[in-house]
Amino acid sequence: MELQQMRYALAIAEEQSFTRAAERCFVVQSALSRQIKSLESELGLTLFARTSRKVKVTPAGEAFLEQARLCLQAADRAKVEAAAAQGEVRGTLTIGVIPTVTAVDVAAVLGQFHRRHPDVRVHVRSGGSDAFLHRIADGRLDAAFLGLAEAVIPQGVRTRELTRERLVAVLPSEHQLAKRRRLHLEDLADEPFVDFPAGSSGREQSDLAFQEAGLRREVSFEVTTAELLTDLVHQGLGVALIAPSVAREVPGCACVAVSDGPVRVEYLAWDSFNPSPAAQAFIDFVPAPSRQPHQTPTPSSQTARTALP
Repeated sequence: MELQQMRYALAIAEEQSFTRAAERCFVVQSALSRQIKSLESELGLTLFARTSRKVKVTPAGEAFLEQARLCLQAADRAKVEAAAAQGEVRGTLTIGVIPTVTAVDVAAVLGQFHRRHPDVRVHVRSGGSDAFLHRIADGRLDAAFLGLAEAVIPQGVRTRELTRERLVAVLPSEHQLAKRRRLHLEDLADEPFVDFPAGSSGREQSDLAFQEAGLRREVSFEVTTAELLTDLVHQGLGVALIAPSVAREVPGCACVAVSDGPVRVEYLAWDSFNPSPAAQAFIDFVPAPSRQPHQTPTPSSQTARTALP
């Protein structure tokens, strides 16, 4: 049984098509079909039920592919580790990036990292901090940039604190509170808000702050990107609490400090169990904060956010 046959089988399962799998693997379809027939003959099993229009993995195929995927990962890791022993960093790096990273210039860091380690293939995934924690735990991400409320301590992963900052209010420039030098949450409680979806880490920062202050607020618009959030504020549809470095870049809006506003902490997170050479190289490459990193305390009154079931 050859590793290439396993790669072909996985490609067919993922593409659900011999034609697309052949294109993906840069091989003619007839050659790919012969390899799969040879593999099935060697195993004495039918891996795929197929017609001229449809391909479906059989139960035996599902069991085989689960183990084949692990074999291929181990083979790829073996090559990477062998190269690392000679001082070469290779392999694949998959990182998660939230849409509101402010601590580092992610594009610049990736550019410098690529120039230092050109043989590493980098995959960037966008999303939220909660999902990233789970993906690190189950091996789908090597590392991720997170943004969490100050009271939320990530568990089940290693972290390096990059920055913490108190969110500021962003209001339409003509808003009655726009000329104030400083606000309190109480001043904003009756305003319609634009915020991230309920249950997300981006939303949780403000929700916890209002809850601790004993205040209620109304979120009139839920969005998934910081750009749309600030655009809606600019249109006069509500106010928002966002990181000051993001707020300063919003045209046509006022940025006002909030004395008791929520504190947001950015982390670089990764799985400490046997990180790949590419992952370790990236972790070491991300600039350290200018001050001593925050040490994760033992959760007490703080909310523990765990990546493990």
